[in-house]
Amino acid sequence: MHRHSEMRLLFGAALLLVLLASAASGCPASDREALLAFKASLNEPYLGIFNTWTGTDCCRNWYGVSCDPTDARVADVNLRGESEDPIFEKARRSGYMTGTINPSICRLDRLTNFILADWKGISGKIPPCITSLSSLRVLDLVGNKISGRIPPAIGNLRRLTVLNLADNEVSGEIPASIVQMSSLMHLDLRNNRISGGIPADFGKLTMLSRALLGRNQLTGTIPTSIATIHRLADLDLSMNRISGWVPEQLGKMPVLSTLNLDSNWLSGKLPASLLSNTGVGILNLSRNGMEGEIPDVFGSNSYFMALDLSHNNLKGKIPGSLSSAKYIGHLDLSHNHLCGAIPIGEPFEHLEASSFANNDCLCGNPLRTC
Repeated sequence: MHRHSEMRLLFGAALLLVLLASAASGCPASDREALLAFKASLNEPYLGIFNTWTGTDCCRNWYGVSCDPTDARVADVNLRGESEDPIFEKARRSGYMTGTINPSICRLDRLTNFILADWKGISGKIPPCITSLSSLRVLDLVGNKISGRIPPAIGNLRRLTVLNLADNEVSGEIPASIVQMSSLMHLDLRNNRISGGIPADFGKLTMLSRALLGRNQLTGTIPTSIATIHRLADLDLSMNRISGWVPEQLGKMPVLSTLNLDSNWLSGKLPASLLSNTGVGILNLSRNGMEGEIPDVFGSNSYFMALDLSHNNLKGKIPGSLSSAKYIGHLDLSHNHLCGAIPIGEPFEHLEASSFANNDCLCGNPLRTC
């Protein structure tokens, strides 16, 4: 028995030596060649960050590259064009890079983080083979000129926690497979040219805490399944072409704190549950076709950093219960059909006339006396 454990120890030590020896000799040639092919498709003229990509060991002093210490496989490619790194400080400028993402990046089959962000000029498509990188946890390509579709098989990336493609020129629809990304926590597709609807079963993304889809060309309705994402804190669907009603269920979400639905084609009544949810601190439903009266459901725990219901078809009075709110930082009820006396109370004392302008017959401070 004793001999057995001794043998196991020896074997373990030998294996460790083999691993350390391979790590000591630097990254495998295949990883190095993949990185060099990736670099060859990019042009970074001002900072010279790729000047560090020399020598046989890509694990040592290659800017933005880091390796797994056990086997020296490339684990991270982290290249950000907005950075406080000394290279940027010295050059006194932010980064600028052109070129495309070479599919050779997919040969780094142990990659966990791929960040190629804020270079402003990188164009071309996202290589579809990226969906084969099963260890990938972060894919961040924000702030470039990347076009084409999100790869249809993106759902294969089951370990991905962050997908950030914001501020690009990505088009096409949100792939149906996206709902299979069971680890996804942060989804940012803002400011692209994405069209089509939000998948009806979007609620399958149970780990999601931020879903930012604003400034696209999305159509269809808001899937009610979103309300089942109990970790969702920030939902931005603003500046799209989304129609239909605002699901009442959104108001029952336990940690929702920011909801931006402004500048869409939404109609129907304001869900009372959304206005009475004391966790929601930023609610923007402006520039839609919301109808009916503002539900009188506010209370002493209502706390709004911003409540914007402007540019809709709301009628009736401003609810009296709004004056009992704990705090309202920014309130905009302008450009509706509201009528009657503006409630008196603490939240209203610091507001300006512009918060109430262009309604049918509102009166009282800060407008004309009733």
